[in-house]
Amino acid sequence: MEKLFLNEGWKFTEEFTEVLLATDTDISGLEDVRLPHTCKELPYHYFDENLYQMVSGYRRILSVPMEWKDKCVFFTCEGAAHEAVLYVNGIEVCKHSCGYTAFTVDIAPYLLFGKENVLVLKVDSRETLNVPPFGFVIDYMTFGGVYREVYLEIKDKQHIKDVFVKGKAKDEYTGNLICQVELSEAAVESACEKKMLRGFLQRVDTDCCPVTEDAAFLQPVKVLEKAADGKVVVLEQEVSDILLWNTKQPALYEVILELLVDDKIMDSYTVRFGFRNVEFRADGFYLNGEKIKIRGLNRHQSYPYVGYAMPESMQRLDADILKFELGCNAARNSHYPQSHHFMNRCDEIGLLVFTEFPGWQHIGDEEWKKQACENAVEMITQYRNHPSIIIWGIRINESQDDDAFYTETNRIAHELDDTRPTGGVRNFKKSHLLEDVYTYNEFVHDGKKPGCEPKKNITSDMSKGYLITEYNGHMYPTKPFDWEEHRLEHALRHARVINDVGKEEDIAGSFGWCMFDYNTHKDFGSGDRICYHGVTDMFRNSKLAASVYASQAEENIVLEVSSSMDIGEHPATILGNVYIFTNADAVRMYKNNHFIKEYKPTDSTFDGIPHGPILVDDVVGDLLEKEEGFGKKQSEMIAGALNY
Repeated sequence: MEKLFLNEGWKFTEEFTEVLLATDTDISGLEDVRLPHTCKELPYHYFDENLYQMVSGYRRILSVPMEWKDKCVFFTCEGAAHEAVLYVNGIEVCKHSCGYTAFTVDIAPYLLFGKENVLVLKVDSRETLNVPPFGFVIDYMTFGGVYREVYLEIKDKQHIKDVFVKGKAKDEYTGNLICQVELSEAAVESACEKKMLRGFLQRVDTDCCPVTEDAAFLQPVKVLEKAADGKVVVLEQEVSDILLWNTKQPALYEVILELLVDDKIMDSYTVRFGFRNVEFRADGFYLNGEKIKIRGLNRHQSYPYVGYAMPESMQRLDADILKFELGCNAARNSHYPQSHHFMNRCDEIGLLVFTEFPGWQHIGDEEWKKQACENAVEMITQYRNHPSIIIWGIRINESQDDDAFYTETNRIAHELDDTRPTGGVRNFKKSHLLEDVYTYNEFVHDGKKPGCEPKKNITSDMSKGYLITEYNGHMYPTKPFDWEEHRLEHALRHARVINDVGKEEDIAGSFGWCMFDYNTHKDFGSGDRICYHGVTDMFRNSKLAASVYASQAEENIVLEVSSSMDIGEHPATILGNVYIFTNADAVRMYKNNHFIKEYKPTDSTFDGIPHGPILVDDVVGDLLEKEEGFGKKQSEMIAGALNY
């Protein structure tokens, strides 16, 4: 198989016309662009979403060698927002109506071999489309353009179409390996009858789980039988001496499958995966049989100025920020499937992921629902080899009950993947529970009420798992430049929620809203078209609330103090409460190099999380006695008044 990326050499216009399809079109006036690409570069804030709503055109010349003749030439676009039509040499090849999943099509029948060919993508980024998530208001900008990579795969007619690898943990060092291999029609019969399919298994070397032993850990994979639907089911076999994939040691493996004809390799297909079991029980979430409290944040895939169009390095960086800077063990991809680059990094670093299909509150007509079901199929088949994904979201975020619709989406999910549970995010209690896990946006905390309600108040089915998928967010928007006490209250609200969730044994965990600020429509956020809901700003610079999450991890030492100690920051120049956010065993406080007090984790009143915020209750210490000549009793009395 040959793979050729087509990210360079595109011409772009904001106004698609049929003229683009002609081979002799004058394209000198078009803009030179490379992918990923946004159809409109935007201001930081105060912009109208109509700026990026257009029907744009992308055009590229492709030189096709004669060697490709009699082969399959698969064109893949990883993401084009939101409806894309592909033309080859002026002929419409396919239309794809989802801006958050990939599409692949064999363009060989439309190519001129040994000549130059014209590829054109017509991309509709208007929010009037009758496809998810559109149809009503949306609390995020949806942007536009061919914002993920495009590539070709040149294969023989006999080739491997798709592989789903299931790595199930049997015990700590033993796993079961199951492969479902879908072959091209030309390869199905001969592969099964002549045993043309062979495979190998090996460990993958990553920075978070390096291979220190012999990396050539190759074990044969054997073909069992052909399925009636054209899939080849590979023999389930036990594999010993393995490492399980988990949040602390995310061991990854590769299955390498080869399709042979007369001992010649016609095609090869490599899948990266992990051996692990995920389960939501009535009393929480279990990974490989170990109970883990999920502590995560929601993530949009947007960035300032360029919308969705960010390359691999930035997608991977967001995963690293969540895990290593913010101390999270999980992320929710809200409210759509996100870049494989982000997902690949989550696999490598052991970041658990909740992935859901596109949508926000609105359920459309039957045509709309049909497209939503197709989106579910594409999401699951395209992402199911990522071990980091622990649950499929197959309900439109915060939508009302629709039993017929959601019975079908659940059926799709369980049919395509029997290794993961389903969830469906709602914002009301006692909803019809067709999924495996009750996933709920909990906004009860207003600064005074508890951080969360008991599970029994939310769902009628106590036998299934329960997971909080959003909290805070719009309840207390906070700008990076808000006054100090506002930023402190923002941080404490996040601390109160994860603390109270931590004390509820039958809540699997929670995802805070959200990782970073994001551009939004006029109906939401601030007047400047930004939702200031993040624990970081749009550039991923931390707000004070970020330290609440960072201090829960153990890998890096965290010490953040909530105040600059400048009294001019505060009403009536009264310092108010000051908190320490840290995971240290102890913190010693000094004033002008004079020791004041030592604080320890046991000084925190937050008892549901490993490292709760610690209130600074003394800024005087024994300085009055040592430096000002007061007696011990006098010193204690005056210090008490001053601290008050």
